[in-house]
Order: sequence, then C-alpha cells, then structure tokens
Amino acid sequence: MPQAPRNNTLEGQLIMTASDVPDRFEPWPPGIEPAVPIAGYPNTWTFTPSQPAIRRPATRTEATGPMELQRKLPCGDANLAELSPGKFAIGQLMHIAGRILDEEGRPVRGAIVELWQANAAGRYFHPIDQRAAPLDPNFVGNGRIRTDEEGRYAFMTIKPGAYPVPVKETWWRPPHLHFSVIGPSSLSRLVTQMYFAGDPLNALDRILNSIPDRAARQRLIARDLPPAEVGDEWLGFTHDIVLRGRHATPMTP
Repeated sequence: MPQAPRNNTLEGQLIMTASDVPDRFEPWPPGIEPAVPIAGYPNTWTFTPSQPAIRRPATRTEATGPMELQRKLPCGDANLAELSPGKFAIGQLMHIAGRILDEEGRPVRGAIVELWQANAAGRYFHPIDQRAAPLDPNFVGNGRIRTDEEGRYAFMTIKPGAYPVPVKETWWRPPHLHFSVIGPSSLSRLVTQMYFAGDPLNALDRILNSIPDRAARQRLIARDLPPAEVGDEWLGFTHDIVLRGRHATPMTP
C-alpha cells in the first residue's frame, strides 16, 4: 500500500501531497471502468484507447509531480454563473462543492480541478456543438480551481440542460458536469462526469450505464443539500471525488 506521508497532517488527518511517493497504486477492481465500446455512442474511441495499456512499473517520473502545476494551469475560475460583474448566466443557480481524496481517503491538497458543462439549454460553448439550441452570451461553461489544504473544491454555476446524442437511434444525455482532476502524480489524473439524483434520463444514459458496478455508478451521482442548509438563492450539491483504489470515482469516456 502507499506509504504514509511524513509530517503532512491536518487536525490528525493525513494529507497526500506531490512529495509523497507511493510504493505502488492499487488497481481498480472489476466493474469500475466503463465497458467499451458503448453501443450508440460513436465517440467512444475518440476518448478511449483502442488497445490495452502497456503495463510497466511506476518510476518516480510517473509516481510524482508535476510539481506546482497551478503555475502552468492558472486557477481561480470558480464562478461560472457570472461571466463578469452583473452579467449572470440564464438557468437555475447551483453550488457544487466537495473534496478530492486519494485511495486511502486522505485529502489531496493542491489538486487541479477543471469543470466544463453545457448551458441551461443543453448546448456547449464550442464550435463543434452546432445543435439548434440557444447559446447564452453570459455563459462559457468552464472553470478551473486548486483544492485547499483540506482537499476541498467549490464552483458556482448553473444546472445544465439535457441534450440528444446525434446518432441514428438517438438518445438523450441527462444533465451532467464534466470534471478533470490532476492529483499528486501523473497516474492520478481522472476525467469523469457527475450526475444529479432522481433525473429520469439517468436510467437511459448509455455512458453512465456503461459502468457495470452499481455501487460505482452511484459514486458519479451528487448528493443534494437541503434548502435549510444552503438558503433560497441556489441549489446546493456535494460531490467527493476519489483518485484510484477500491472506492475510486469511475472515469467516463
């Protein structure tokens, strides 16, 4: 198992940093990784290698760094809902927060967390998305922050809309957020998605259901926070993301 960090504690809790070199990373158990190719989703191979990974021992290059990644990837774009002062995006305001954890449940501080999403009409601010749905001039739909000393991240944004997948036998993608997390090593980057509890399109989403293990699929669904806790100005959600291990947040294509 990974070695415990030295002198990295916060109120008695171990914290993972880029200076901690694990002996090895535990493999993902069966059922966590998506089963590909995904029927009815031609972009499967765009996001997924066609050949299995070449297994080799992890050296210091793979097990640590990149150091001070925030210098290369500037952070601070945490408010997607207000593009500039007084210019709010159209849609239901929501706040999403959580922690980035390593496979031993330790907070990962200094992780780079990127978020991107469709707007309230289910359209991305990207030239590839030419669907006949309105663009919001006050919503770009992407942000990037760095986790704090306790591994916490938070974004203010709007709840995205659903959209159809442009294939012959079309199906609709439920509202979801895309996340990219780069932890303390090049082996701990995770690209995944987050869904909302109770949405009827979740049961029909071929990407979510490409993950065989039911418990692993549940780790992609955010937890609603009660209005009494967050107030009446926006919806609140919490969502922890685990890098690798038996309780890993599954990757998605």
